[in-house]
Amino acid sequence: MSQVYHSPSQGVADRLPYRMKRRKEERVRVLGGAVDLVKPAEVFHLVDEKLAAGERAVIANHNLHSLFLFQKSDRMRRFYEMADVIEVDSTPLIFWARFVGRPSRRFHRCTYLDWRNEFWDRAIAKGWRVFFLGSEPGVAEAASEQIRACWPEVELATHHGYFDVASPENDAVVEEINAYKPDVLLVGMGMPRQERWILDNIETLNPCAIFAVGGAFDYEAGVQRAAPRWAGRIGAEWLFRLLWNPRRLFRRYCIEPWSLVAFAAQDVQRALVRRMVRRPSAHVPTPGVRWAGQIKG
Repeated sequence: MSQVYHSPSQGVADRLPYRMKRRKEERVRVLGGAVDLVKPAEVFHLVDEKLAAGERAVIANHNLHSLFLFQKSDRMRRFYEMADVIEVDSTPLIFWARFVGRPSRRFHRCTYLDWRNEFWDRAIAKGWRVFFLGSEPGVAEAASEQIRACWPEVELATHHGYFDVASPENDAVVEEINAYKPDVLLVGMGMPRQERWILDNIETLNPCAIFAVGGAFDYEAGVQRAAPRWAGRIGAEWLFRLLWNPRRLFRRYCIEPWSLVAFAAQDVQRALVRRMVRRPSAHVPTPGVRWAGQIKG
């Protein structure tokens, strides 16, 4: 069942399932990168505001793989610096943030598969025109058929992601996207290619909401097997994916995270400092329960 959204004009702002205004402490730094502790509904509200104002929005996401790439690539750092929202695409990352005193919860996990139904329901309700860029030739079309089977009224166009991004073909793709005039552009080329493409082409794209969605349409088309949603909730989705495709994902899940150990140590050190600073208070919170400090800390 899709969620019912209310607006303040209906006199029920006190019953909203999300905050209408962002708070500074929702953006926190863990494992060397910044993430926003927000629910999908809060992300969509931001998109509504940006589209109503005729402005673009960039919605990024972080997981352990992207944090590894973030440390290695200046272009990736530039992409995340310009992002309006950085979703948490990793339950282990949420658990870690909680462990070091950030106010993260399971419902802060924002991946395409988590907000898929909510997104397409909202796209129809708002009349959003959606363009998907990514996947192999034929895969996006197959995914579109699956989506339209569930949401026949959706306005959706696609283009595969197998083209030379440094050639006139890229210019033709951008022209095709602009001619369609999407409200939402979903870019699913995998990391870091999708982030680099957005960074390189954002100034020539018409204002819209741009989401980096990885293999979203590969899951829709069935060319990749999605982990059960319960696996994501307990932080075991990575293990499911590793067992399903060990050759491709072994390095990502078993080697890359070790490069973040130094940042993990910094997180623990900062958490201990914050705890010591709070100690004089009459109400000392349990470690890992209450957030204190800004992103710079």
